[in-house]
Amino acid sequence: MGSVMRGKICLVTGGTSGIGAATSIALAQEGAAIIIVGRNKGKCEKIVDKIKTVTGNSSVDYMVADLSSFKDIHELSEELKTRIPHLDVLINNVGAKFVKRQVTVDGYEMTFSLNYLGHFLLTHLLLDLLEESESARIITVASGAHGGCSNINFDDLQSQTEYNGKHAYAQSKLANILFTYELSRRLAGKEISVNALHPGGVATNFCKNNGVVSWLKHVTAHLLAGNLVGPVEGAKTIIYLATSPDVEGISGKYFYNMEPVSSSKASYDEESARRLWDVSVGMTKKESNER
Repeated sequence: MGSVMRGKICLVTGGTSGIGAATSIALAQEGAAIIIVGRNKGKCEKIVDKIKTVTGNSSVDYMVADLSSFKDIHELSEELKTRIPHLDVLINNVGAKFVKRQVTVDGYEMTFSLNYLGHFLLTHLLLDLLEESESARIITVASGAHGGCSNINFDDLQSQTEYNGKHAYAQSKLANILFTYELSRRLAGKEISVNALHPGGVATNFCKNNGVVSWLKHVTAHLLAGNLVGPVEGAKTIIYLATSPDVEGISGKYFYNMEPVSSSKASYDEESARRLWDVSVGMTKKESNER
């Protein structure tokens, strides 16, 4: 077991499978204390046992929460504050694509809420814990798919007029990057870095919630593009951003293959980022925190 992350506390959303699980295993191997967030208690227990066995690290725990529910996110953050004195690494990883429009318990379109709004709210609620760390890192898993959305559709954020699963997913990932850049600007001068990344096309159960045909289409598209990787490979950039001294103090960047790269033109629109921030504050009923 490594020692790079010994004494560090890491929270990984969507950590029960895919790149979330691969990330959790790698960070545990480096000596970090890991808290996995998943919505299925059985899956959480199973992956925690596996990580402890594989790594020999006993500082692995889980918390059950559905990140498409604001109530769950509030309860999760409150519980975390009673469990840990600080948070060193927050990995906003959970995400999904939905072929048919679905709505969350809060009445919002599922893709936008699960992939983006939930992370927006959770990150805000955990800022106090992150500020208690000597040097905290916020890492959000975006996607190269964000380039498929030329701008945030503020007139129909909930895709009520027309729903297209691919576009809804692209918009949610563009929102992740706009949020990353805006949060980085607002946290300037604090010991908290904020970065986003594209993990590549990862062969996991992603898209299986839409049926086997959708999942096969997802995998095949990445195969044909020549960029299909496994969960361990897909987790590499996340692990790099969480552990490497090379990125200490680097914030407001978008990474791919462990290198900072340019995101889409739309993602650098500061006016759009500020508007998205204000709208998100309203949607999550969270008072804006001008830090």
